[in-house]
Amino acid sequence: MGYIKQILVIVDPTAQEHPAVTKAALLAEKFNARLELFVCDTKAAREMRLLSHLRATPEAPVPVNIKGMLESLAAPLRDRGLDVTTETECADPLHVGLIDRTRRTSADLVVKDTHHHSLAKRTFLTNTDWQLIRGCPVPLLLTKAAPWPAAPRILAAVDPGHVNDKPEILDHWIVEHAALFAQKLQGDLHVVHVYVPMAIVGAATIASPSMASAVTPEDLELEERNRRKLIAALVSEYNVPPENIHLELGGPAQVLPAAAARVNADVMTMGAIARSGLKRVFIGSTAEDVLERLPCDALIVKPPQFAERPAL
Repeated sequence: MGYIKQILVIVDPTAQEHPAVTKAALLAEKFNARLELFVCDTKAAREMRLLSHLRATPEAPVPVNIKGMLESLAAPLRDRGLDVTTETECADPLHVGLIDRTRRTSADLVVKDTHHHSLAKRTFLTNTDWQLIRGCPVPLLLTKAAPWPAAPRILAAVDPGHVNDKPEILDHWIVEHAALFAQKLQGDLHVVHVYVPMAIVGAATIASPSMASAVTPEDLELEERNRRKLIAALVSEYNVPPENIHLELGGPAQVLPAAAARVNADVMTMGAIARSGLKRVFIGSTAEDVLERLPCDALIVKPPQFAERPAL
């Protein structure tokens, strides 16, 4: 993967805390990268600020100082020696403005705070987070409030064998990004693969669900060995110790968050793709279903050629 030289931080001007800024600043130090703190102001956001102001102090002039807020965040980072710029723009809808800014600034990484959302918003992708997951042309780090420890654990979620219809390069891309983060942050690299044994799937598909019970322990053990070989080949150049490779049985939406908790992961790296013909549907269901339950930050990467496509 290319070296990270430009980091775009999406700042929420209404928030009191900004973990994305803190984490992006650390990454900028480790990568010797430039940092841009960016607010994309929308019509809805301006109307909300106006209504809030009128309710609180209707006689006072409406304060407009987003740039000043960004500069107050940038000042201590510049004191640390970081190259930090600040910028504000107006755009609607929000996710289109953010993706456009990402492309125009040639950002190599986008960092944004994320919050919990309703199931309806997750399903219909009306939330900016989900739109960015689907359309951001570069790796997207969605951060939560918990700070990173001195040596964070970076967990790469892979799918060797591409049983979920991922392009072959995506697993390599996931591991490469995770390994680079682990190296630069002086942390530990872990790899997890969640699967339903094909022996059970095949028995249930060919005959009936009851036939799945006929699958022997030897069948399951053989499949696990084969999958471990695939993962070993995938991570062979990254010196991942065997105890840092985790195979888990079950569905990704339930098992990946639990695995992240057991590993005590600080960042989970996962892949996302969009299936042709379904432009309105983000089919990286692993990322979509897992993120809300994930106890850590998420680094979401796309196949390399994704950045060459126009935003949907």
